[in-house]
Amino acid sequence: MSSSEPGQATPSAQARQSRPPGQATPSGQATHDGGPRHPPRAAAAAGVVAVGSAAVLGELLAGFFSPSLSPVTAVGGAVIDAVPPGVKDWAVAAFGTADKAALLVGMCLVMAALAALAGILEYRKRFAGAALTGIFGTVGLAAVLTRAQASANAAVLAVLTAVVAVLLLRFLIRRLQEWETHPLEPAPGAPPRRRFLQALAGGAVFTAAGGLLAGLWRGAAAVASEARSRVKLPVPASPAPAIPGDAEAGVEGMQPLVTPNKDFYRIDTALTVPAVDPATWVLKVTGLVEREVELTFADLLAKPLTERHITIACVSNTVGGDLIGNARWLGWPVRELLALARPRAGADMVLSKSADGWTAGTPLEVLSDGRDALLAVAMNGEPLPLEHGFPVRLVVPGLYGYVSATKWVTELKVTRFADDVAYWTPRGWSERGPIKTSSRIDVPRPGRQVKAGTVMFGGVAWAQHTGIGTVELRLNRGPWRQADLAQGISVDTWYQWRLGVELTEGQYEVQVRATDLAGRAQDERSRPVVPDGATGLHTIRVDVTP
Repeated sequence: MSSSEPGQATPSAQARQSRPPGQATPSGQATHDGGPRHPPRAAAAAGVVAVGSAAVLGELLAGFFSPSLSPVTAVGGAVIDAVPPGVKDWAVAAFGTADKAALLVGMCLVMAALAALAGILEYRKRFAGAALTGIFGTVGLAAVLTRAQASANAAVLAVLTAVVAVLLLRFLIRRLQEWETHPLEPAPGAPPRRRFLQALAGGAVFTAAGGLLAGLWRGAAAVASEARSRVKLPVPASPAPAIPGDAEAGVEGMQPLVTPNKDFYRIDTALTVPAVDPATWVLKVTGLVEREVELTFADLLAKPLTERHITIACVSNTVGGDLIGNARWLGWPVRELLALARPRAGADMVLSKSADGWTAGTPLEVLSDGRDALLAVAMNGEPLPLEHGFPVRLVVPGLYGYVSATKWVTELKVTRFADDVAYWTPRGWSERGPIKTSSRIDVPRPGRQVKAGTVMFGGVAWAQHTGIGTVELRLNRGPWRQADLAQGISVDTWYQWRLGVELTEGQYEVQVRATDLAGRAQDERSRPVVPDGATGLHTIRVDVTP
């Protein structure tokens, strides 16, 4: 083993001193002089922490300066808009009402991967990672500028987030290079290794804690939530008729006749719930009208309100799916508002707009006839939950939500189908979306084993604004058997049904079908949800044991 003269640099030190700052050691090669063992990994971690910290800072500042839009939510909204309908359908089928959470997780994973790449690039070549981070910022700014809630504050936050990400990335990579280049040399305050690790750990803690705070803050929409808690609902001028005593089938394990708010499905394009203050909310009626109308929340609460049970459904609901719910809604009939505006001749559509920019095209005739199409302010006896449209949303019996159920509604534009298109129409969905008659088996659950003897089947059927006449069940493609149909609350709600069948040991295929009060049976052909709702018979398999 050789030794060095006192004061003579070792070969490794010579190599270290001759290496310019910012030049990497071979990827993955360990150093033996106190430097980082895997510099690229440390650089990747620096990139994730830098971008993560900047994104969290942007979310926190948005809570003060741009509550309705942040860089992250803008990008998420743009992604939702850009995703093909088939992918959206897959996401809804795979994740159901958790599709927004799945998107957020996916976005975070992609962001982390790109941030790690930016860290490695910046370590290997100065400003390469910063350039990639700048591209992140440009994408964020472009997304902000395309959203309906775009504002100067939101745009500034997007730029600021990108700038902070670049500065943090440069800062952390410089600390890493100092550790690698001069690992044993003292530095003001702490050795290079400690300085890098302290900076990295501090950024990680800020990202985690700030992310949790931003999630709680923005997710809860604190301002709107507080305003909601202060809303005093008026007594309806037209209360909901009492629920008939025999409206429930009484089968254990079935879904409730009235869906609790916490269990009601949520499908929309808002990555985060819009925070709408009822004190500043205004609904405008514009377009082909004799008189434009503006309505405040106080004006709306002062109107003679109607309360009704109405079942609404998402067009993405597959046969047998659960993207459907029944609730007691309180609101002002839309036809009365339109009567004030006096639509002009030739108008045939109302384009409703949400606070987040989403639109729905509803046939004018549906909003003007005698059905209980409501500007709803309450759901099951309480102000609308934030995620279900607080302070005001549309509820229209008989139409799928994509052409009617606008949440956080801010405008009703009276127009024509020939002149305007709503959000989903250019994405492959039909202009008009009447809900199709359908039925579902809730009990027994698919794939469950049951004991031989009398097996009780139960479920729901719906033909909104028409009503259900009969429900039938068949086993193993045999003859149809008529089920006992509970009395419906109204033709605008679903109906429960039940049927007890004597079954012996074996496997059974069970199907259900419904016929509406006009004598029209549901469509038995199996078709997907695109372009105007799924059809087919809900089919389950039941194993009967001794």
